[in-house]
Amino acid sequence: MSLTSDQMELREDEIQKHYGAAAAMLEGFDHTPRIAKSKVEAAAPERSPGVARTRRFRSTTPGLVTRSTARPEGVHLVARIEAADDDDPLTSPLQATAQHVLRRALAVALAVGEAYSEASGLSELKRANLAGSLDAGRKGEFGELLAAEALAVAHVFANASAYLMAPHASETQVEVGDAEELLTDHAQLALHGALWELDQKLAQFAPDDAALIAAIAAYAEQLMEKAALRAQNAPRLAPFTDAAWHIEADDLTIRGFEPAAKAKSTTLTMTFKKPHEVVGNHIAKYQAMKLSKMLMAYDFDRRLNPFAELGGFIFTFMGDGKPGTGKTTLIQMMAGLVNDYCQVAGYPFRYQNLSTDNIDSYQGKSGQNAKTFINSIIDPGVIGFGTIDDIDQLAGKRGDRQSSAGQLEITAVLMESFAGANTVVRGNCTFGMFSNYPENVDDALRQRAGARFLVDGPQTREDYVDILNLLMGKNHSIPLGEHEPFAAQEIKKAVAKSFEAHAKPQEPGLMNVFDRAENQIGGLDTIAKLGSYLKMIQQADERFTGRAIKNITDAVKVRAMDFELPDEWMENPELFLFKDYDAKKAMIEELRVPITVEMVIQEINRYADSEFRYADKSDEVAIEGMVRDFGRQEEAKKRYLKEKK
Repeated sequence: MSLTSDQMELREDEIQKHYGAAAAMLEGFDHTPRIAKSKVEAAAPERSPGVARTRRFRSTTPGLVTRSTARPEGVHLVARIEAADDDDPLTSPLQATAQHVLRRALAVALAVGEAYSEASGLSELKRANLAGSLDAGRKGEFGELLAAEALAVAHVFANASAYLMAPHASETQVEVGDAEELLTDHAQLALHGALWELDQKLAQFAPDDAALIAAIAAYAEQLMEKAALRAQNAPRLAPFTDAAWHIEADDLTIRGFEPAAKAKSTTLTMTFKKPHEVVGNHIAKYQAMKLSKMLMAYDFDRRLNPFAELGGFIFTFMGDGKPGTGKTTLIQMMAGLVNDYCQVAGYPFRYQNLSTDNIDSYQGKSGQNAKTFINSIIDPGVIGFGTIDDIDQLAGKRGDRQSSAGQLEITAVLMESFAGANTVVRGNCTFGMFSNYPENVDDALRQRAGARFLVDGPQTREDYVDILNLLMGKNHSIPLGEHEPFAAQEIKKAVAKSFEAHAKPQEPGLMNVFDRAENQIGGLDTIAKLGSYLKMIQQADERFTGRAIKNITDAVKVRAMDFELPDEWMENPELFLFKDYDAKKAMIEELRVPITVEMVIQEINRYADSEFRYADKSDEVAIEGMVRDFGRQEEAKKRYLKEKK
């Protein structure tokens, strides 16, 4: 793999020179726990008579030894790992792998820490401190740099451990709890604290080799998350976060506090659908086809998609419609298109669905499942497509007493991930939320869907003939009759007709607002008049906020990209996919069309129609519920009075 412009090579000799120190830490050192509580005794390595004991690794940083009245504990990770299988006196292949992975991860962390130390000026301060000539005025800076190095080294150790352990993981999963013993006095103590806590976790949760690997990986994930959280408010981290180191032998890139992941595709077992097999749903199908090709414009070197920069990329969308109108078929079509494109280009493709199986009764676990789902899809090393089917059942509605704690955890994670302070849209992935009852989805979460796909299924006579002909298959001799198969599904003609239909609103409530706007201010042909129309919509529905306006303008920008990338660009990667970022951006800009008033009106009506549709359904559902409650009360009174007589 060639280095990108923002990467530096971390040479093998810079890593391997730390193997001795890393091996010594795994063999044994003393540590006094400060934050976490000890739950198990240290593993004592058995030695044959006459075999010398390896020296325990002790801190050599002058003036930085933390004194404590607590008794120090011996940590022997090698012995702990070898004890994962009590019955076998020999070290198993997986146990040996775990030792090698941890030694490698420690050496990588120490090498990156050394690079940070040189880049930040910390190495000079360390030398001055060792010589006793550190200026008193720089002690504060010295402490901050040591803490920053400790956070960086701890995260790199966890990051490398999780990355290198991933290929050896099985289906076994282990819940190890939070990482607590994250110490930031200096880098060496940070590693000691992490290894001490890992030793504790292995003693509790690694009774066999499969659990051993799973426990190491699980703890590495927790430590990464804890270090990244602490780093959000820590100073002097720029030399680490602004740089990227690539390790050729492992194909591992260290990029700040961003988790590294093997750019592996998921194995898809779903039945893919071709576009002509999606009958009706013209706008939704067209948008999904466009979005599938948009994803392929992602540039892995720049880690950015030109569509994301130009403003025409759909990061999140919601598909809603009645049961049986084709939402699952739409997912199968889009996943199939992206999968096929990625196979041609040689790109890793990752598809995942967040389902109700991810709701867990344990506190925090549901949110953790949702976060794992998000992180898997947004991995910048892959093309990702994440779906959340039946989101009304999965994500809880705040204020709804029937929503479980797990559902509310998922809602919070999705809201933060889709439009939070730390959300970065690179253009390598998209998330689709689907529901038969979108009115039951939390308003704030629903508004985080940048695009709306009305999945209304077949509508015309031609649609119904096409879907009957498609589903009947070939095992019959019934004549087709006077009908041209799939002519009505010709996408551009059907989409143009569907968009034109939104020149006027579809929902009765919005029709009244539209007519009133035209009567009061005339034709909607200026920004001021369009803004007045938006304000009148907000007066009719207070949920129509600034986020709604942003979603509308994003949809308008997508319409400015109202073209499909040519099929030949997908079939022959040399024509587009393998070109550099600037060339891709220039080619896309040539295809872009100007924004028109008609586009803006259509997108306002299309989005507002969906909100009014949700509100009407929500109100109707609430009214029907109250009617049923009143009916029950009346019947209960009748029975009560009858029994009393």
